[in-house]
Amino acid sequence: MAERKEEAKEEAVARHFIQNEIDKDLQEGIYDRVVTRFPPEPNGYLHIGHAKSILLNQGLAKEYHGSFNLRFDDTNPQKEKEEFVHSILADVEWICGEKPPVYFASDYFDKMYECAVHLIKKGKAFVCDLSPEEIREYRGTLTEPGKNSPYRDRSVEENLRLFEEMKNGQCEDGSRVLRAKIDMSSPNINMRDPIIYRVAHLHHHNTGDKWCIYPMYDFAHPIEDAVEGITHSLCTLEFEDHRPLYEWVVRECEFEMPPRQIEFAKMYLTNVVTGKRYIKKLVEDGIVDGWDDPRLVTITALRRRGYTASSIRRFMELCGVSKSNSSVDYAMLEYCIREDLKMNRPRMMAVLDPVKLIIDNYPEGKVEYLDVPNNQENPEMGTRKVPFARELYIEREDFMIEPPKKYFRLYPGNEVRLMSAYFVTCVDYKTDENGNVTEIHGTYDPETKSGSGFTGRKVKGTIHWVAAPTAACAEVRLYENIVDEEKGIYNEDGTVNVNPNSLTVLKECYMEPALKEAEPGDKFQFMRTGFFCVDTKDTTEEHLVFNRIVSLKSSYRPK
Repeated sequence: MAERKEEAKEEAVARHFIQNEIDKDLQEGIYDRVVTRFPPEPNGYLHIGHAKSILLNQGLAKEYHGSFNLRFDDTNPQKEKEEFVHSILADVEWICGEKPPVYFASDYFDKMYECAVHLIKKGKAFVCDLSPEEIREYRGTLTEPGKNSPYRDRSVEENLRLFEEMKNGQCEDGSRVLRAKIDMSSPNINMRDPIIYRVAHLHHHNTGDKWCIYPMYDFAHPIEDAVEGITHSLCTLEFEDHRPLYEWVVRECEFEMPPRQIEFAKMYLTNVVTGKRYIKKLVEDGIVDGWDDPRLVTITALRRRGYTASSIRRFMELCGVSKSNSSVDYAMLEYCIREDLKMNRPRMMAVLDPVKLIIDNYPEGKVEYLDVPNNQENPEMGTRKVPFARELYIEREDFMIEPPKKYFRLYPGNEVRLMSAYFVTCVDYKTDENGNVTEIHGTYDPETKSGSGFTGRKVKGTIHWVAAPTAACAEVRLYENIVDEEKGIYNEDGTVNVNPNSLTVLKECYMEPALKEAEPGDKFQFMRTGFFCVDTKDTTEEHLVFNRIVSLKSSYRPK
């Protein structure tokens, strides 16, 4: 009994403030079920920060056996594209592991128009002819109240007529707006008669040319939530000052079951670029090869690089939910993908910087197949057959002519183990005119075959290899942070401080022949190198491309 009480106590402590608020709402009968939503604007690709909102909203809906919607806040056709709609659909389905019900704010444009007319009839909205500059001037400052528009006291009849003219295309862009009539002396600038509709003769991806007036986000968003029956509208802290306007809209539009807005802190990841305009600039300038470039932290880029949805979900669990802004070390995200892959992905041999090793006493033309564990830490994954031959490729860094102390790999006269194969001793090497090693020669001891039980002597070094006659040739891309961490993310002119070494392309790497059959998106651990993924964009049947997801080592440890 004592143990159960302690477990219950720990569970209560672990619950975050949003769960506590929802518990309270349900207990008090304010809502009888929970409905959440993720409301992206289709004006760019989602990034890792959006994943927090997606998973938070989906997770709460599941926890309370409620519903979770994906709704596009497509109220600004000037910046929206079908391309972004499709990318968001794919990202959300991938992150969630299922496809949620999909809605569009533009489907509610008729309802929003009705709400605007309703506000006019109540004397709560008016058509204003002030220019954008004049509206800003009239608004006041943080320390000084604003002043009323000279058009604020128009009659209901005149406002209805003018708003109808706006809707019918009789007004030029920027000539008129519809404003809520609230309080120009409010200490909250968002409540100083905010604009709720503007004239914009723009083609909309969903409604075509039906509308030439479009609602502002702060007006549209609460109506969308109310129409869909959203109970808890979760948003980030910058919308806290907008909450009074959110509540004003749902109250004055007289929705029977008004949703409740709750704010939480954004997730800031160290040394990454998440701003849409910065990513767009990187794309347009050709610094990256698209919104899915694996150096970025857009969700589509993380997926292409090889991150798994489960690793991102685990990352968000570690980050938690709070009311205070804070930064999270990128190393935590790398830790999550390592933990996700290390026990369930085969560990393959791949040589990224090859130099040839010729075993002089191994029979010419012979190829034997050796048993190699698929994952040394997970015996249940079994073994595979890997070809071994007289000519092999090894990593260039695994051979030195004049090694330093405690260098246990291959050098003249030294013996090492070839992983899952034999002991081999270096007897000679060749160099080019620049002193670069071009070929290494060695001899092997057939008595030392791995698994034979040989105990005659021990060696300190073990290196991996790939048989040259059967090797698969591939391009390998090594990624580092796109930001020069020592100089900071942004330059003084606002551009991204790009790390010149953020991408290294290795054109001629050799690996086990089994990898010839790898499909785009397949993930592997390359022995002693890192975790890699077959690139989903540039890989073809003739050209195999691997992206390094993450290296093997990390200084990060979970708390």
